This record gives sequence, C-alpha cells and structure tokens, in this order.
Amino acid sequence: MDEQTQKEVDSLIRQEEGDSHEFKGIFAILFTLAAVGMSLFHLYAAYSIVPTITLRVLHVGMVLSLVFLSFPFLPNFKNRIMIWDVVFTLLAIACSLYILLGGDDLQDRNTNPTSTDVWFGVIFILLVIEALRRTNGWILVCVTTAFLLYALFGNYLPAPWTHKGYEIPRLIGFMYMTLEGIFGTAIDVSATLIILFTIFGAFLQYTNAGKFFIDFAFSAMGGKSSSVGKTIVLASFLMGGPSGSGVATTVTVGSVAAPLLEKVGYDRNAAGGLLAAGGLGAIISPPVLGAAAFLIADFLKISYLDVLLMATIPTLLFYLGLFVMVEIDVRKYSMKDTHFDAIENTWSLVKKYWYHFFSLISIVVFMLIGFSPVLSVFWATVLSAVTSMIRSDTAILPWDLLSPPQSFFKKLYSSRLTQALANGSKGILSIGVTCASAGLIVGTVTLTGLGLKFSSIIIDMAHGSLLLTTIYTALIVWIVGLAVPVTASYIICAVITAPALINLGVPAFAAHMFIFYYAVLSEVSPPTALSPFAAAAICKGNPYKTTLQSWKYVAPAILVPFMFVLDQSGTALLLMGSIPNLMKADWLPIVWTSFTAVIGIIALAGGLQDWFLVKTNFIERWVLIISGVLLAYPASWADLAGFVGFGVVLLTQYTRNKKTTLNPS
Repeated sequence: MDEQTQKEVDSLIRQEEGDSHEFKGIFAILFTLAAVGMSLFHLYAAYSIVPTITLRVLHVGMVLSLVFLSFPFLPNFKNRIMIWDVVFTLLAIACSLYILLGGDDLQDRNTNPTSTDVWFGVIFILLVIEALRRTNGWILVCVTTAFLLYALFGNYLPAPWTHKGYEIPRLIGFMYMTLEGIFGTAIDVSATLIILFTIFGAFLQYTNAGKFFIDFAFSAMGGKSSSVGKTIVLASFLMGGPSGSGVATTVTVGSVAAPLLEKVGYDRNAAGGLLAAGGLGAIISPPVLGAAAFLIADFLKISYLDVLLMATIPTLLFYLGLFVMVEIDVRKYSMKDTHFDAIENTWSLVKKYWYHFFSLISIVVFMLIGFSPVLSVFWATVLSAVTSMIRSDTAILPWDLLSPPQSFFKKLYSSRLTQALANGSKGILSIGVTCASAGLIVGTVTLTGLGLKFSSIIIDMAHGSLLLTTIYTALIVWIVGLAVPVTASYIICAVITAPALINLGVPAFAAHMFIFYYAVLSEVSPPTALSPFAAAAICKGNPYKTTLQSWKYVAPAILVPFMFVLDQSGTALLLMGSIPNLMKADWLPIVWTSFTAVIGIIALAGGLQDWFLVKTNFIERWVLIISGVLLAYPASWADLAGFVGFGVVLLTQYTRNKKTTLNPS
C-alpha cells in the first residue's frame, strides 16, 4: 500500500474511531499507561465483584477523561493538549466522584434534586455531548440534542407527539442520578462486554491471529486465481468473526488481496466492493459480532450465547451469498486457473499456529461450560495470551523479558501486552461515548413514552399490515443508519420501532435481530459507508461506484431478515431464539426454512449478476429475482412458486450451457 493510499485509509479509520492525537515522548507514555490502567481495571471487574453503580460511573468517567485527552477540540489543535482539555477532564472526574461520594442518598433524591445536583448533572450531560462531538461528529450530537429538547418541550407539540414536558431538575435527576439515563443499559454493556471484547480483539491483533487467518485462507484455497474471490470471503469470515469490525477487516484483508483481485480480472470498483462486503460480514459474525449485539442480549435479558446462536444461520447465509456471487464472477469474467504464489503450505501454517483457532471457539466453549459471557471473554483473553507464548513471533511478552533484568520495564512497556491493553481501551472510547449518549436517548423514550407513540404511528400508517410495518421499519433503520454508526442506529431504532413489530406478534428476539441486521446493512450506504470507502482507497477505485458494487455483493442476503419476522416459522433461521427453545424445537422447520433461504439467495445472486451457468436472458433474470423474493417469504405457496421458477431457469440454463460446451464456436 503506497503512502497516499495509507493516508486515505487511515483517514477513514479515524472517521470510525475518531481522529485522536498522535503523541510522542512523555505524553505518549502517560496516555498509554492511563489506557493500560483502564483495561486492567475492567479485566479486574470481570473477574472480581465491583458494585454496578461504581463500575458504570467509573467507566464513563474514564472514557470521558481519555476522550478529552486524546481527541482534539478542533483539527487545528491536533497533537496538542490545551488548557480546556485538562479542564474538561477534571470536570468529568469531579462529576463522576460526586455521584460515587453521594451514595444512596443522591440516587434517592433523583425526583427532587438539589441545585448542586442539577449543576453537576448539567455539566456532565454537556461533557457527554462534547465528547460525542469529538468522537462521532455533529450528526449524532444533533440527534441526541433533539431527543433532550423533546423531553423538555414535548408539551408544545401537537398530538400524537405531545407529552406533559419535563423541567430541567426532573430531567437531570433521571438522566444523571439514576441507572436509567446515562448510566443505563447501554453503558452497562459498554462497561462489561464491549470493552472486554475490544481488549480480546486487541490481543488477537497483537498476537498475529488476524494475519494467520488471512494466510490460512489464501493457502487453503489452493492459490488459484479463480479462487481469489472465495479466498477473500473465507479470510473475511475468519478474520471478521473475532474482530467484529467491518473497516478493520476490510483494510486488513484488502492490504493483502487487492493486488491479486486486480491481477485476476476484477476492475477496481468490483474488487473494492467485494472487500467491503466481506468486511461488513464481520459485524454479524460470531463470536464477537458488532457492539450492538451485546445490547441485544441486555435489552432482551437473554444470554449472549443466545445472541450468538441467533446470528449463526444469518451469518452463514450472508457469506453463502458472497460465495455464490464470486463463483458467478468466475464464470461471468472467464477467469483462468492461473496460479499465484500461495503464502505457505496449509499444513505447515496449521502446524505452526494451530493455537490461533482457539480464538474462534474459546468464548463459545467457555459459555457452554457455564461461564457468564463476561467471564468467558475474560478467560478467552487469558487463553489467547498464554497460547501466544508458544512461539516467539506471536508471544504477547518477549521471551527474553528478564534478560537482562535492568531492561525489564523498558521491554514490558514496549511489549505486545502493553500495546494490546492500551489499544483495548482506546478502541472503546468512541463506542463508550456513543453508549452514554444513547442513554440520554433511551432515557427520553422511557420518560415520554415515545416508543409506544412511534410504534402506534407506524402501525396506523401500515393499516395493521405486518408486511408494510416491516418495510417501514427497515426504511427507518436505514435512514437512521445513514447518519449514525451501527451501535447508535440499533439503540435508537430498538426503542422506537421494535415495539411496532412486537405489537403485531413478532417475537421480541426476531424484531431486535431484524433491526440489528438492517443497521449493519446501512453501513454500505453513504455517507457512513466507511468500509466501501476504505476499500476504494486500497483498490484505487471510485468510492461511490465501489459502494454500489458492495451493494451488488450483499444484495442476495438483504431479504433474509424478512424471513424471520413475517411468519413464526421464520424464527427457525434464528434457531428459535435460545438454546432451551432449540432443544424443544422440531428440527424439520429449521432445516426446511434454511433450505428455502439458501435456494432463494442462490436465485437472487443469479438474477442480480445477470448470469448463472451462462448469461441469463431478460425473462430468466427476472424469474430468478422473483423466485428469490418468493423463497424469502415464509409461506408454502411462495416456496412452491419460487422452486418452480428456479427449477425452470435452472433447466433452461443447463440446456444452453450444455449446447455451448458441445459447440463452443
């Protein structure tokens, strides 16, 4: 990757994670140590017992402090800590200590706070909004502010949006002095699961697990140019599962694979589109998924293992769609089986780095044993650190750490362990602030009853139709997702649109997975299309054309969420929502629904590519598209019609392909 491309990619990564300072010298050392301390505290809290209010308040206090010290007030002040940054940091600490020192008395007077309570609360909310601006930009600030204004002045709005309105002391008491506002569900998840998974991902990065998964995928696919597309899909799946980051997966895989895609015949935009689509799958792939997945578990009061279970088949269907699309690419563009140099022999790679596979299964295994999700990721992190020591090139600590003893602290500071711990905390900053602001949004919805109002409006607009309500919900999630990240998009839509689906009989877990899935898919739509934009920078393509190509590759899977909300039988794709339900379930509907989804995705892929065994004609193309849509609709008549349409096209394609093979001229 040349220097200019690296700058473009770094810029896009900063858009996702925030444009932080790049300190050197003493400031870099102090900030690294502070970040390491934050990670160690949360690892301690995972293993030991820390009171809920203490954990949440300290988490927000540490997040705000590190944000003000690491993100500039304005770009002009990049790499400089200004006096106001220090003031904001001290205020964040003071407001956090005020809650902790106030104890139960402070929480008990939340409905009638003192003037001091109100002042501290106002300052704290303003600090959250300022931190949100620094890390996520103005759009999410405006959204959060709009919700707060709605809480304050809703009494001036016309029906059905009106409510009694809340005065500032009552609003501050709820948002700042209880576990319902800023310190609510979203921050609870951020302070436990999300930061621990971020630390876990950092450990995998610094022990070279990601590099191993990419090397393994390229080696396992045999080094054929016609397999490059499938290699990228496999590498994205292996890399994305533990990382949970779409942009990181896109950039990591793309830096290796982009030249190969160009070599075998992909144009720049198509190559970027495939890389971005593969990276996007990371957000819905077990065992980590995106940060919003942890919120699903908390919203529904279910185990995170149940969320992993629900994500399994949709993830497989997503990557199946990509596999079919790239297989059609091979036929469509007549890619030859010219070999490229494989990284290393597959068996040789596995023999050297077999222990990295533990990162894919360890969390799930620990949860199956009976550990809580928090303890599971804690021990998975410990396991990744211990197994990394098997080889010196992956060791989290240098083998010669104690030799000579006088360089112990210097080696420890520069070790992969220190960097992983520091980056684990740095990686949570933007998400942590988003979760704090989400607490303000959720708090407003809870206080004002906006969720029920909004759901009744949607149902009225759809005239009680589940199909129309589902389409409206998807559009709302999509529109919200255009402006804000996946985590914020899911939280906002979960509280204002999920009730509409649930009121029409959709199981709560299916409604929340539907919203999560579409929040993820909105990541391939400008202006938040960071993965396609990063892929375009790597492949030297046009960002918007690359985004359209990303759409082409993910389109076959776009109808999957409709399957698990339009009919009760569709929940089979979510494996009935939980392990107890799965244990009691009849497996025939699960197998049948999954099978129809597979055939539907294959049909849609052929129709959208305008190619199946051979190039499709106009009628074949539309029959494939319609058949794919019908197979995605959970009804017997739709399945029958879809299978008939697909079968007819398959027969005509087979006949024409056979004639072409016998008479190539």
